[in-house]
Amino acid sequence: MKDGVNGVALAVFIIFFLAVTVMGFLAARWRKAEDEHSLDEWGLGGRSFGTWITWFLLGGDLYTAYTFVAVPAAIYAAGAAGFFAVPYTILIYPLIFTFLPRLWSVSHKHGYVTTSDFVRGRFGSKGLSLAVAVTGLLATMPYIALQLVGIQAVLDVMGVGGGENTNWFVKDLPLLIAFGVLAAYTYSSGLRAPALIAFVKDTLIYVVIAVAIIYIPIKLGGFDEIFTAANEKYTAAKAGGLVPPEAGQWTYATLALGSALALFMYPHSITATLSSRSREVIRRNTTILPLYSLMLGLLALLGFMAIAAGVSVTNPQLAIPQLFEDMFPSWFAGVAFAAIGIGALVPAAIMSIAAANLFTRNIYKDFIKPDATPAQETKISKLVSLLVKVGALIFVLTMDKTVAINFQLLGGIWILQTFPALVGGLFTRWFHRWALLAGWAVGMVYGTIAAYGVASPTQKHFGGPAKEIPGIGEIGYIGLTAFVLNVVVTVVLTFILKAAKAPEGIDETKPEDYTADSGDAGVQVELPPATAGASH
Repeated sequence: MKDGVNGVALAVFIIFFLAVTVMGFLAARWRKAEDEHSLDEWGLGGRSFGTWITWFLLGGDLYTAYTFVAVPAAIYAAGAAGFFAVPYTILIYPLIFTFLPRLWSVSHKHGYVTTSDFVRGRFGSKGLSLAVAVTGLLATMPYIALQLVGIQAVLDVMGVGGGENTNWFVKDLPLLIAFGVLAAYTYSSGLRAPALIAFVKDTLIYVVIAVAIIYIPIKLGGFDEIFTAANEKYTAAKAGGLVPPEAGQWTYATLALGSALALFMYPHSITATLSSRSREVIRRNTTILPLYSLMLGLLALLGFMAIAAGVSVTNPQLAIPQLFEDMFPSWFAGVAFAAIGIGALVPAAIMSIAAANLFTRNIYKDFIKPDATPAQETKISKLVSLLVKVGALIFVLTMDKTVAINFQLLGGIWILQTFPALVGGLFTRWFHRWALLAGWAVGMVYGTIAAYGVASPTQKHFGGPAKEIPGIGEIGYIGLTAFVLNVVVTVVLTFILKAAKAPEGIDETKPEDYTADSGDAGVQVELPPATAGASH
């Protein structure tokens, strides 16, 4: 790492950062609504986004700074096993093509803002809805923290914030400023801010990857040299060369499948989806989003390039920013750092909005103030979006960075346990609400305990995502094992509860709700509480 601050790169970074900040505040006037005081407007952008805006928003949402930094870092540190992220993003699109349009339709028909809204309406169970909401909040917090870790990695490589001996306030001041800006424009503009900024973020990332994939190999002597250097490193480290070792193949496959099932359970994925204006927009997006998977495959190759370029860092998360610093002219390194920095702001904004919507609709309105008006809901959501970001910031400033990554790993294990209630509920009402709740609890407890028991060379607990699968003896992804347990418990208990004629909740949805499209009779754009709020 170079001594001192890279002034040119920092100047370019600041220019881009200021540009997106201005865009974030101007976004409040973009497609301005007549009634701004509803969650539909602040939290879902008026449910009005078309194909391209949704594409950029979903891409900006799913392909985060963490992806940009951590996927090639995993390949840099652990070998080809890090490529699991590429097949899982390919697996996910046929899966979401089947269920997301159904979720969009029923949510528009009934004014649902969150997945918990749907679960409550479908199964008539506030308890199950609360379980899904709490899981979403738990899984989202460390994810926001990781976006801030991504910004911090870039600032560290640019030499901003001083050395290890600098007092904590000076060291973390740039991160505090970035956080303050993010909090301010999310508060004022809601989902419109990340939707607008996503255009800049995705364009920057595509430009940086296109240049990196051509320019860096030319400087390093071609891909032959890059793959040879990577293979030599992995072979020396007994990491299995350019192919995962046989012992790691179950881990690779289960991690890819489990991650694919979990990705669209995250509240922020659903928030971006529900902001689109029709079923057709969702269907088109599932066919063009794989372009991001191509980008991710190229991005992953940067891990090999970092090895060939002789990048040496104690924290693998710094490998790619350091590669950019070493290989690019200072001005373009600034562009690359801006891509990562802005790549953190977009998803962090969407995640905090999604978490706030969950709290407001499924904790505050369901359990604290049932007669809340749309304006009160929006006010609470804005405040909670700030609190969520403050929580993530405290997380980053007080905890070891590896802890944040491991909590994110736990987040994936946890969020996967909401799959039976959400996706199962979209296709069948056969599952009993109490069985779903019991299955969720078993999956959560098993997943957390199993992850706690995994040690790594650097820590005693939460050391990795994989553990021996009971009964099979192979090492596999803990989240998928917990998910299988969850489904088994749910199915068995459903048979028992139905035989015992246990009371089922009232389903407020009808079969035709799942295929409704914008323009159909009864498809609501505004939230149902608007009428209830008029009398208060």
